[in-house]
Amino acid sequence: MRYAYTAVFTPEKNGLYSVTFPDLQGCYTSGDDISDAIYMAQDVLNLTLYDLEQDRKPIPKASKPQDIKTTGEQFTSVIAVDTDTYRRFYENKSVKKTLTIPMWLNELAEQANVNFSGVLQSALKEILQVQK
Repeated sequence: MRYAYTAVFTPEKNGLYSVTFPDLQGCYTSGDDISDAIYMAQDVLNLTLYDLEQDRKPIPKASKPQDIKTTGEQFTSVIAVDTDTYRRFYENKSVKKTLTIPMWLNELAEQANVNFSGVLQSALKEILQVQK
């Protein structure tokens, strides 16, 4: 799923930035500079939303950027993430599946040195229209 939430960036001492997401409880991070803070904001937003999806908890509605209030030197930026991409990157571990195929097909595939896991993965990606 694709999401976009407004982050509040607060300049700290020594060029550091803290980042919070007012719409998401417990979703905050920091960065050594603005570039690092944006990168870290994307990471923590992905992780927070991924965890909510995994736990089947409701995803809070994102506020409009203009509705997020800031003070002093704070500023906002919309951070966009894709939890499907995040999931594929971090959940790339293998799982064992048991399946049944006709004996004649198994023998032909073994003679041709077919990688059964590779064939199944390719077929599933094609059927599910997954690009990777």
